[in-house]
Amino acid sequence: MKNNTVINKSLVCLIAILFTAFSCKEVKKSEEVTATEEEVTISETPDFQLSLAQWSIHRMIREDGVDPYSFAEKASAWGFSGLEYVSQLYHPELEAAGFSEEAMNNFVTKSNAEAEKYGLQNLIIMIDGQGDLATTDAAERKSAVENHFKWVDAAAGMGCHSIRVNLSGSQDPDEWVANSVDGLTQLATYAKEKNVNVIVENHGGLSSNAALLAKVMQTVNMDNCGTLPDFGNFCIRRNDPSDYSKGCAEQYDIYQGVEELMPYAKAVSAKSHNFDEAGNETEIDYAKMLQIVKDAGYSGFVGVEYEGNELGEEAGIIATRDLILKSSEMLQ
Repeated sequence: MKNNTVINKSLVCLIAILFTAFSCKEVKKSEEVTATEEEVTISETPDFQLSLAQWSIHRMIREDGVDPYSFAEKASAWGFSGLEYVSQLYHPELEAAGFSEEAMNNFVTKSNAEAEKYGLQNLIIMIDGQGDLATTDAAERKSAVENHFKWVDAAAGMGCHSIRVNLSGSQDPDEWVANSVDGLTQLATYAKEKNVNVIVENHGGLSSNAALLAKVMQTVNMDNCGTLPDFGNFCIRRNDPSDYSKGCAEQYDIYQGVEELMPYAKAVSAKSHNFDEAGNETEIDYAKMLQIVKDAGYSGFVGVEYEGNELGEEAGIIATRDLILKSSEMLQ
């Protein structure tokens, strides 16, 4: 009996140990799944998915030393599902390498790896500092077009649907339209072979005159050339171009502007600056803007681009995201 008792006690202990170990594993696994689900909770509306413009964290990168390749990690943590890269935030490393093929491939490979790691979609690369696509000098315009080729290739390698370009150049409306048409046609012809769109943002100067930019789109008339309507970039002429705090001398109507650009839109930028106590943008009626976007039949990504100074970048990004979610509930 004594031996049987010892054996029985041993079996009970063994079973208890196995049960405890199994139970602990299950609890830990459950906790891990819950944590993972919390990390990748995506914010979206019935009408739009949300993306993040990397410019929203440019101070983190330039002033705080945040690695630009942490973009996907941060966007995921804040509930976004799409990524809109900004080329100039990678210029320090790329310029040092002379924008070599190896350096550009490294940018593509690292960006793809981070996007895949966090389950996010690469959408756009916003290109700056590669020359004026609407300059009056034809040779300079051609050079600017060719400078964008490497970014078209990068966008294709990352699965982005578009590159965003600027139309800087002549301040004469007729010249600007003609130059813009030529520059965009050259670039879009190259990009078409790579299955990449060339999209133009209202980004100051004559590009913020929506009627003129729409005229450019109508004249180019290519399937892979379109617009990126931005809610807040409709200042055509500033009082002091070197000091934005001195205000705008000539402002295009922001709601009319978005409405005029939406027929050509392949992306939308929800610009924000400051918020009131109710969480509304102080200068832009988001519900009105998003209704214009929806009424145009657009159902793609809406990109958050926070540029304010009153909130920190993370707080401003979250405030903009939440305003889009709140405003979307009012849409008809």
